Amino acid sequence: MKHILILFSVLTAFLSAYGQKDIKKGYKYIQVESKPWIHGNLDTPWKTYDTKIVRNIINYEICTDFEVNKYGSRTDRKVNATGYYRVEKLNGRWWVVDPEGYLNIHTVINSLRPGGSERNKRVFDEKFQTMDKWMKDTADSLIYYGFTGTGSWSEDHWVMENNKGQEKQLSYAPNLNFMSSYGKKRGGTYQLPGNTGYPNQCIFVFDPEFEIFCDEHARQVLKYKGDKNLFGFFSDNEMPLGKKNLEGYLTLENKKDPGYLAARAWIESKGITEAGITDDHREAFTGYVAERYYRIVSAALKKYAPEYMYLGSRLHGGAKNVMPIIEAAGKYCDIISLNYYGVWTPEEDLMNKWEKVSGKPFMITEFYTKAMDAGLANTTGAGFTVHTQQDKGYAYQHFCLTLLESKSCVGWHFFKYQDNDPTAKNVDPSNIDSNKGIVNNDFDYYPDLMNLMKEFHINRYYIIDYLDE
Repeated sequence: MKHILILFSVLTAFLSAYGQKDIKKGYKYIQVESKPWIHGNLDTPWKTYDTKIVRNIINYEICTDFEVNKYGSRTDRKVNATGYYRVEKLNGRWWVVDPEGYLNIHTVINSLRPGGSERNKRVFDEKFQTMDKWMKDTADSLIYYGFTGTGSWSEDHWVMENNKGQEKQLSYAPNLNFMSSYGKKRGGTYQLPGNTGYPNQCIFVFDPEFEIFCDEHARQVLKYKGDKNLFGFFSDNEMPLGKKNLEGYLTLENKKDPGYLAARAWIESKGITEAGITDDHREAFTGYVAERYYRIVSAALKKYAPEYMYLGSRLHGGAKNVMPIIEAAGKYCDIISLNYYGVWTPEEDLMNKWEKVSGKPFMITEFYTKAMDAGLANTTGAGFTVHTQQDKGYAYQHFCLTLLESKSCVGWHFFKYQDNDPTAKNVDPSNIDSNKGIVNNDFDYYPDLMNLMKEFHINRYYIIDYLDE
């Protein structure tokens, strides 16, 4: 009996330390101290977070090499090739299929472009002299560290040029900014931290001119035709889709505004008054707004470039929890794109809902962690703050391991290439002084971070096999 009690005590302590649920999943946690960004509150206390890393997967033999093709895809699994990127669900798991038919997890860096501050320009001239030299050196480094492509706000032209004749190539995914470009032409938009603001945070999707604008705006994709490295198109970034839309349209000052008229007609068609609006009505209406947007933009893109994927609008904030928005995106997008902040660990139930409601895979198109040892204040931006670059690497592995547990995730875009320079002028208010990058303002990579990123990227396909088995 004494031995049984001792064994029970040891087991209880073990489960308490690591969590019973995740022992069953095959993980041992390490502890990383971090703090979330809560609406710019710099006094947020530090907390300890359970963190899973590659080296602590139980009974998993870590790998130091994995053969990939020129697109960064696994070479041991191949399906039908179309000559362009696409997605397919195989044995219950969604995959990116590369132009040659090999299976891929899209592993991307956002904002691949040199900073524009005076310091950035000076160092750039000292180290690279030309954009061509910078792009070649940078592409070589990213491929060495296991990245497969570039995301929004990157130097797409230089990525395209550098790919020519290269054995290993980077994908790219232009953001065409349909709504924000129309808004600038129409008038009434303004800059918010990280995205574009609209009157009452209501996009202009009901304007008759918007559909005409989209057809003309989409013609620019013709310049990409035939490029197999083009992953797909984003149509906008972080539009204000959410539960406040219905009252937002109904309270627009101009009662002849197409948005006001559409909202008024919608509630009348439902037989409700403004006083009788419920959260169900709010969610249904924002789904109505989203569906109109995705339908119009998708039609324009598929008219001129049907061979390329439509990657959606990089949903964010509350929109990722509103299922009518996700459902609307699923009708027209090939992949649901979401910018995901505010959680240390991606939420399993929510990821399951995205696939169930949309019928499509998803990818996380923005997330990051900031480390204090970079010498920056880290007062801006929505990512968690940690102490060191090693902790930042652990956070990356933890976040991406959880994404791979979801069989609906086909990749992620880490934000971003270069740190914010506090001396830069006229920059987005959310990008002032934070260690968001994988390189500092002298274009030097952070070794502790990059080694952990590379370790994860080498193992990502093996980890999927381990998880699925």
